[in-house]
Amino acid sequence: MRVQSMHFQARAGEKLADTRLQRNLKKLADKFVTARSSVIQEIDFTATRQAAVERRNRALDRLDVWLEMFERNAQARGATVLFAETPAQASELVVKIAQRHDVKMVTKSKSMVSEEMALNSALERAGIESVETDLGEYILQINDNEAPSHIIAPVIHKDKEEISDLFAKVHDRPRLTDIPQMTREAREVLRPKFLKSDMGVTGGNFLIAETGSVGIVTNEGNEGMCTVMPRVHVVVTGIEKILPTFEDFATIVRLLTRSATGQSISNYISLLTGVRAPGEADGPDHMYFVLVDGGRSSLLGSEFQEMLRCIRCGACMNHCPVYQKIGGHAYGWVYPGPMGSVLTPNYVGLENALDLPQAATMCGECHVVCPVAIPLPDLLRKLRERQFDRHLRPKAERFVMAVWGFVAVRPNLYALLTGIANRVLRSLGRKAGRIQHLTFAKGWTDFRDLPTPASKTFRELYSDRVARTASATSAGPR
Repeated sequence: MRVQSMHFQARAGEKLADTRLQRNLKKLADKFVTARSSVIQEIDFTATRQAAVERRNRALDRLDVWLEMFERNAQARGATVLFAETPAQASELVVKIAQRHDVKMVTKSKSMVSEEMALNSALERAGIESVETDLGEYILQINDNEAPSHIIAPVIHKDKEEISDLFAKVHDRPRLTDIPQMTREAREVLRPKFLKSDMGVTGGNFLIAETGSVGIVTNEGNEGMCTVMPRVHVVVTGIEKILPTFEDFATIVRLLTRSATGQSISNYISLLTGVRAPGEADGPDHMYFVLVDGGRSSLLGSEFQEMLRCIRCGACMNHCPVYQKIGGHAYGWVYPGPMGSVLTPNYVGLENALDLPQAATMCGECHVVCPVAIPLPDLLRKLRERQFDRHLRPKAERFVMAVWGFVAVRPNLYALLTGIANRVLRSLGRKAGRIQHLTFAKGWTDFRDLPTPASKTFRELYSDRVARTASATSAGPR
């Protein structure tokens, strides 16, 4: 997937002006946010979250050991484990696997790593047909291979009417508007693809080292059709998705489904181990794991290692006030929202994603809801510091920040200047009761009014209160 994160500001402006998108994005709060707040109360969230953090940290602290154990156990059960340093190399491996087995058609279950790999394009160049079978991903594929806008609900930016028009055009059938009927139509179109498929490609929510298994969490059942029917099954996932034991998997799944879609448990949780054994009725004859680095190992031991705990639930973006207004496409790469604002600069280079560390209000909601307690605001702040240190921000911005830094460490100067600024702003907003336009802060006042400041600064009000308290105390009881 081509990186377009450098166009974030322009794209964000377009998305804010898209009234249809604004209506569609309200589904985030109506569905995911509300549902999560309900089901999270079914468990001891604090204790389960702490247990998940400890288990993910244990895996990451000795990632090489667990990967070796996984490789050994997966191979013992007939699978082949391959490692790719870059997403492009991973795509090459998958294409070679398909060619080795004379594959003509590939059915795919939703995988964000395959988006990193641009796998559909690689297969197409090799003359191999690939079909997305997750309903949301399928809708995007038939809409000129549009990119997902959310890691869990890839087509959340579209409404029923848009999808109805698309189905009528592509399927050449009468236009339907009833959702169950539209779903059945997609099923009827996809079912022959499943039956013809030579190879299934899936992601992997987690890899279990002790057995060489992959755990896959879905809601539609399409994953099963991609793994038990084709003669070849290929799992593509990141190297950080390793878990030592099934107990670790059980703990984290309790948080994953609740945080992602607000479900106590997903409709389907599959644990797949090795190739079909003699006497078994289904399963692949050949199984491959393609484990992608893609910049992940560079985070190990760094100040960003905590980001590797991410379990790809999407809770951070569901609750992010920025994502809720612009959706995922503005972020310009595979991972949107707060998680993407940290991952993208680390994976593709800070210089290629200059605006993403700024794409946050720093309200902290993403950290509050994260099921593995990733300190996203802190990580975004560290990226901002790197930008400043590397002179990657505009000169005017760096000058303003330098002036701010000079003033902020000098309390008397700070008090003087904020007092002056407070009175100037108060005079500007006195007539209307609010400040509607500031020449030097157009980015704020073009889209919102600022309240008129109080008559005194916080420091002045606090000093007055301290003085009153001291006076009352010295007067004593009467």
